[in-house]
Amino acid sequence: MFDVAIVGFGPTGAVAAGLLGLQGIRTYVCDAMTTVYDKPRAIALDHEIMRVFQQLGIADAIAPFTEPFTDSEFYGVDGQLIKCMSTVAPPFPLAFTPSLVFTQPAVEAVLRERVGQMPSVQVQLGHTVTALQQHADAVTLTVTDGQGQAQQVCARYVVGCDGASSFVRKSLGMELEDLGFDEPWLVVDVQVNEQGLAKLPKVSVQYCEPQRPSTYVIGPKNHRRWEIALNPGEDPKAMATPEATWQLLSRWIQRDDATLWRQASYQFHALVAKDWRCQRVFLAGDAAHQQPPFLGQGMCQGIRDAANLSWKLADVLQGRASDALLDSYGAERKAHVTELTSRIKGIGQLVGQRDLHKARARDARLLAECGGQVQAMPRQNVQPALVGGCLDPSGHAAVGTLFPQAWLDHAAGPVRMDDVLGHGWRLFVAGEADAAWTQSAAQAHAALRLKVQATLATGFRETSGVLAAWFERMACQAALVRPDHYVHGVYTTPQALARALQALRP
Repeated sequence: MFDVAIVGFGPTGAVAAGLLGLQGIRTYVCDAMTTVYDKPRAIALDHEIMRVFQQLGIADAIAPFTEPFTDSEFYGVDGQLIKCMSTVAPPFPLAFTPSLVFTQPAVEAVLRERVGQMPSVQVQLGHTVTALQQHADAVTLTVTDGQGQAQQVCARYVVGCDGASSFVRKSLGMELEDLGFDEPWLVVDVQVNEQGLAKLPKVSVQYCEPQRPSTYVIGPKNHRRWEIALNPGEDPKAMATPEATWQLLSRWIQRDDATLWRQASYQFHALVAKDWRCQRVFLAGDAAHQQPPFLGQGMCQGIRDAANLSWKLADVLQGRASDALLDSYGAERKAHVTELTSRIKGIGQLVGQRDLHKARARDARLLAECGGQVQAMPRQNVQPALVGGCLDPSGHAAVGTLFPQAWLDHAAGPVRMDDVLGHGWRLFVAGEADAAWTQSAAQAHAALRLKVQATLATGFRETSGVLAAWFERMACQAALVRPDHYVHGVYTTPQALARALQALRP
């Protein structure tokens, strides 16, 4: 009997397995494929995801396969700049570059290797789940290998991370809700030589042109990606052939400038699962949601799912919370995914406006809003906060947002805060933590194993100033931070903290 069984060993399933494995949770994970898919699908990640990789101990191993995301410039009907998205200025709030591009196969390989080192995690590749049966206190999976040999795997909980066509979701009749976006696009990944690189833009570009909306993304090293809208009447399969692909790319490069890495036609969707939990089974990643790729958030959303669910499963399995905590997973993640998808869909509709007159009006409106001088907007401004679920109901602006990660002084040089303080539930007190704060934390909820950290304590000296600035901006004395780094609540008195901790009792 396992504690958790995970179906699917892509990025979402691997992160979930890794985070559970860190806590000694007996975890089973299987995947139909025997190796990492050798072509890139996701291309972007952000500092929140790098912080999860840091928690898994692989941030440094992944770093060589990442590069900072360039600015994204939006060009309108007549080739004029109408919008620009960039990154926030240093000091970076989570101690990582906020927006990154990456090479997915290499990063997945690092992630899988790390999970494979965890003694409490068992991985079976080349194994497919062919049946699922729920019981009062467990779930039984029928798992079949490539030779047709079946076995039974039992677990207290199951997480379906098995992609957009999820067997887990379909077998339980869990429905998807349509958020109203459905367009055919061609995605092309190319490895460009020096001759080709000299011809290409030096930043990523959104071509907001009614005749053929397109996106150009600068990936790591010589990796470049195009996402090109297909026009009515064009056959998606025919457009994904090398001949048709090179014809589309001829605006930018020729055959002797690059090598095709991948070309695939996709129907871009905006979908979200109606329910994220069915008794003891949960959905995560593409099994639970699909969104257009205009901000590169698909993989990030799946990893956020894994980070949110894994700590809650661990708290329940290890007796720190009741099973009711698991209901907050779907409440929090569905609301976040739905809101972010709505914002991504808005960008997609801006880029993909097909009516010439409406496109000219769009360009005029955007230029009028900035007085004719386009100012870069940080991509991070698009991210919504978590709402509802396992969060303090105070309504404070900090609740449901990511708590910052400072760089700290250390004898060997600056280190990231989480590497010093660890993870789990944490209480940060601005200044010195007097006895009242520590006593409230210790007495109110010992089961949380709450770690208390004063920002002026001995051995805690930040070099970036991000924590001090955050406490000043939020006008609070203390912040209670969840294991996934989201702010549960902020407080100005120890008594208010004690009441919040009391409400968290299982």
